[in-house]
Amino acid sequence: MKNSLLGNNIISVKEHNLQAVLLSLLYEGQLSRIELAKRIHLSNTTITNIVGELLAAGLVTERACSDDEVDGTRPVGRPRTAICLVPEARYVVGVHVGVGTFRVALADLRDEILVNRTENFEIDSEAEPVLDQICKVTRDLIEVSGVDPAKILGVGVGLSGLVDFVTGVNVMAPNLNWRNVPVKDILSSKLGMPVVVDNNVRCMALGETYFGVGHNLESLVFVYGRIGVGAGFISKGEVFRGSNMGAGEIGHNTMLLEGGDPCRCGKHGCLETLVSETTIIRQAEDLRQRYPEGILANLMASDREGKIVACVFEAAQAGDEHARAMLAKKAYYLGVALANMVNLYNPELILLGGLFAQEQAYFIEPVIKTVRQMTFGDLGDRVRIEATSFGWKAGVIGAAALALTQFFYLKQ
Repeated sequence: MKNSLLGNNIISVKEHNLQAVLLSLLYEGQLSRIELAKRIHLSNTTITNIVGELLAAGLVTERACSDDEVDGTRPVGRPRTAICLVPEARYVVGVHVGVGTFRVALADLRDEILVNRTENFEIDSEAEPVLDQICKVTRDLIEVSGVDPAKILGVGVGLSGLVDFVTGVNVMAPNLNWRNVPVKDILSSKLGMPVVVDNNVRCMALGETYFGVGHNLESLVFVYGRIGVGAGFISKGEVFRGSNMGAGEIGHNTMLLEGGDPCRCGKHGCLETLVSETTIIRQAEDLRQRYPEGILANLMASDREGKIVACVFEAAQAGDEHARAMLAKKAYYLGVALANMVNLYNPELILLGGLFAQEQAYFIEPVIKTVRQMTFGDLGDRVRIEATSFGWKAGVIGAAALALTQFFYLKQ
């Protein structure tokens, strides 16, 4: 990541230098031309030329301010001019497709959401009607926002399952029963805009890396759980996808060698069968029948919206020992999986999203304890494990981040 902010004075790498300037302004807020030159190792002349182009394109602006506002030095003499990014100069669309639900958002150059909408769809739906629905919502949001369509750079899409980043094909999404869906081609044809597609959890990792808590880190892992479980790996600002775009399928790590429940992927004993929302709901129903007078059963009986997972966490908080024991087992299995990941990958930070970001005391803290107990040496003590900084927005912010990096900040 840090290397991407170093420039080069050779003309052939002009695009790289431009990206280094834009990323520096994204992270620092405002910098003088002199400070920009120092930070990314470029000549003052090169910086002046790049800033001139960005000003002409309306992507940055300048304002007079004292030196201490720019780089922390004491104000002396005439005010210095600071260069700032103009967030509303361009926009992207972010689309996060989950199981039975999708979110669409319009975001600016800082990945701040301007407008967003969430829609549901039947889990057994064919892909194309869902993509048609996404297109309709996208057009509606653009119209509602009042943003000039010419300012929209493109669309980033985060999908569950195995995704080919190069072709934009959703190769396999077991929880949606989608196979070989050319999402990129379909959406770009229908919307008339550039589209980039990747696994949804990789997008979340990318969002945290460039617009969240991870922009100054060498390595980061994002682990997300709902109906499915996946991970996204970042190393030095770049997504690691694996040789066949399959890196991060942590939900299909085999945790039980014998006697495990069948998984949607066709195997048995996967992590997903032990810690997903589907498993928690099924086991909560079982506890409700076994202990009809218990706290959990009473909460589920009064829950008209059917938010069973929320009832489980609420019951644990209220002292239901059975709910606590169930969550403790989930946290243990997730902790074991993360401990193995730490031993293999040794990241600086692991961020948890979705189901795994809930309840510090009954989920995150036990996960951290297991990781520290089961990792090699002191690796578990050195890794940070915490909830995503974006909450429920992690999916659409990540999808928008995919578009922003592909079509703007890291444009090839």
